[in-house]
Amino acid sequence: MMDRLEQAKLLEDLLPENGHPKVHEDAHMDMSSADYYFNSYAHFGIHEEMLRDEVRTESYMRAILDNAACFSGKAVLDVGCGTGILSMFAARAGARAVYAVDCSKIVDQAREIVRKNGMENVVTVIEGKMEEIELPEKVDIIISEWMGYFLFYESMLDTVIYARDRFLKPGGLLFPNETKLYICGIEDGKYKSYKYDFWGDVYGVDMSHIKNIALTEPLVDIVNPEQVSTDRVELLTVDISTVKKEDLACVSPFRVKSWRADSCHALVCYVDVTF
Repeated sequence: MMDRLEQAKLLEDLLPENGHPKVHEDAHMDMSSADYYFNSYAHFGIHEEMLRDEVRTESYMRAILDNAACFSGKAVLDVGCGTGILSMFAARAGARAVYAVDCSKIVDQAREIVRKNGMENVVTVIEGKMEEIELPEKVDIIISEWMGYFLFYESMLDTVIYARDRFLKPGGLLFPNETKLYICGIEDGKYKSYKYDFWGDVYGVDMSHIKNIALTEPLVDIVNPEQVSTDRVELLTVDISTVKKEDLACVSPFRVKSWRADSCHALVCYVDVTF
C-alpha cells in the first residue's frame, strides 16, 4: 500500500501541467437542456473541485491500486471519465485496455492528459453518450464516480446501470459496488444564524420573507462530528451490481433519536461507498 506522500505524488503526476486546461468548442445557441448539462462538465472548475476532494479521489485511487490483481490484464470501462483520472489509475494498476467515456468536451483535455502521461496505448478516450457509443469488447470492470448530491441528485447511476447491463461481462466487477445513504440531526445555532437570520436585515433592507424559502433549500457543506446530536439512520442501501432503475424511486420512513437535550437545527445526509 502507498503512503500519503506517494499518493500525493501520483495525483500530481497525473494532473495537467501549467495550470488549468482550456475548454474548446463551448456552448452553442441551439443546445438542448441536456446539452447544457453535459457541457457544464467541460469546464475545469467542477473537475478541479472533484480532484481536490482528497477523501473521494484517494479512496478511488486506493481501491484501484491496492487491488491491482483485479485489474491486471483486464478491460475496464470508465463511465463519465472527466479528466481521465480513474482511467489512469486503472492503467497504472495493470489494465490491458481502458475505455474512458464522457459526453462533455472535457474529453479533449482527457486525451491530452492521457498522452502526456504516456498511457495512450492503454487508455482510449471516447466522446459520446453511453447509450449511443460502441465498444470493441465487453469489459471485466466498470469504474465510475457517479454519485451526486444526496447520492442521487444529478447522479449518473442510470448511466452506470445501462453500462453494466450492456457492456459488463457476467461476473464482472463494479467500482464501487455498494453505497449507503444515512441521515442524522445536528446542532449548529451559529450556522443557522448565518444562513437564516441573515435575511432579516440585509444592508438595512428587510428581506425576512425569504427566510422560509431558504429553509426549503438543501445545502452542501462540511459538518464537524461534534455537531451531530442524534443517532444515524440508514435510509437506503444500493447494490450497484443488481439495482434496477425503478428501484431508485422509493420512500424510506425514518426516525432519529437525540443523544442529548439540545436543539436540532438541521438534518444531514451523507454517503458511505464500498469497493
